[in-house]
This record gives sequence, C-alpha cells and structure tokens, in this order.
Amino acid sequence: MAARLRLENKVCIITGAASGIGLETAHQFAAEGARLLLSDINEQALSAVVKDVEAKFPGSEAEGVKCDVSNESEVQAVVERAVSKWGRLDVMFNNAGIMHPADDDAVNTEEKIWDLTQSINVKGVWYGSKHAVIAMRKNQADPSRGLGRGGSVINVASFVAIMGAATPQLAYTASKGAVLAMTRELAMVHAREKIRFNALCPGPIRTPLLMDFLNTPEKLNRRRIHLPQGRFGEAIEQAKAVVFLASEDSSYVNGTDFLVDGGLHACYVTAEGEPVE
Repeated sequence: MAARLRLENKVCIITGAASGIGLETAHQFAAEGARLLLSDINEQALSAVVKDVEAKFPGSEAEGVKCDVSNESEVQAVVERAVSKWGRLDVMFNNAGIMHPADDDAVNTEEKIWDLTQSINVKGVWYGSKHAVIAMRKNQADPSRGLGRGGSVINVASFVAIMGAATPQLAYTASKGAVLAMTRELAMVHAREKIRFNALCPGPIRTPLLMDFLNTPEKLNRRRIHLPQGRFGEAIEQAKAVVFLASEDSSYVNGTDFLVDGGLHACYVTAEGEPVE
C-alpha cells in the first residue's frame, strides 16, 4: 500500500506566497498533496506561482487570491475562500512580512517605517491566526481522508526575536518578538481545541527580502561573518521545516520557537574561516 502524502487532502493557506520562503513552501506543500490557497500582495507574481505549481505538480489544486495582510477584511476573505472552495482549513502559514530598507536603530527609524512594519508583521499574523481559528473550530474528523479536528498554524518570526541582530533593524526585530509572544499564548489558549500554533524562526536566508535589506557589502559581510556554517540559509530549508510543522509528524509540537538557523543561536563567537558561497 502506498504511503499517504503528509499533507494529502489538507487545505492549506500560505500568505506571502509569491517569493522566498512562501514560494518554496508552496512547492513543498503541493508535492505533499495539499490543496493550496496562495495569497500575496503582488498579484502578477502570485499568478505566476499558481501556474508554476500546477505545471510542476500535475493534478495539484491551487488558487491565488491577492491579499494585503494588514487589512483584516482581505485576510478574512482569503480564509473564507479556502473554506468555501474545499470545505475546511487545516493549515495556515502566516508567512507574509516585510523588512524595510529604511529600518534602523531607535534614533534613525522613522515612525512611518515602524508603523508599517508592525501593521504587516504583527497585525497580519494576528488577523491570519484569528480567522484560522474561526475556520478550524468547525473542522470535523474524517479518518478516511486522513483529516482530523483542529489544525496547524505556523507563524513566521525570526532568530532576531531571540538574539540581537548585528545590523540594526529595530522595527523588524520588535515585530518578530511580538509574533513569538503571540504564538506562545495562542498555542496555550487553543491547545484543547486541537489547534496547534508554532513560530518558525529562520536564520539569515538568501531571499530577496534579506538581500534587499543587506544592500551594501559592509552590511552583507557584517551579517555573514557570524554564521557558523559560513553561508546564508536557503528558502527551501525553511520550507521543509514548515512541512513538518504543518503535518501530523509534529502532532505533539506546540508553542515552540522553531529555530532553523544553521546553529546561529548557539554560537558564542564568530566562526573562523572565510565565508562560504
């Protein structure tokens, strides 16, 4: 008998699905049999991702919906679309976020940059979590299809919520600390409803988001020199961790700060040797 795919028949939402970790997670989810509702503020890029998923994974079910996660009504509409199309929501990956190039220290970060960052990175996760809970509370177990009650919510935080960043990014760091605290509390509040919450904490990843922020050789090397493996992580390495947190492989994992950072959090001193490309 063929083994069941880890996300077979599960209805999954990914925000920020048009690039980086969201894009790679869309591919990994599709490979595991998920039904995908993908959202992003970049409608053109999102449409390309949906077509790419359908081409690479024949028979997969994917749909794209434009969404600004700082707008609650748009987040609600994404969740309701997934439920109306497939009857339930099993996985919510609150991945959308920003790291603004003008984000800096306490003196130099402008209030508009602070407010924009909190609105997307914190409110967006709150809205996604809120409407995921509303939907997941209605899920009924269907053992024949490998579906249970409740669901899994994965919120993207960061290693900088746990340790200080070498390059100032105060608004971003504060927002990710808020995501960690919010995720822990949600995990406790909803545990008896079989709705799990975990925070993915990526280390520095080679994505457009980070590379745009580390926009000078000095910034780039200041961050890279601290990495124990001498390299930035790749988005697919995060996506594979998200599959684990979304699936029943992690059924007893709840309320964690799930660090996928190449060991950075455990590094006391800068690793020796030249950076590895």
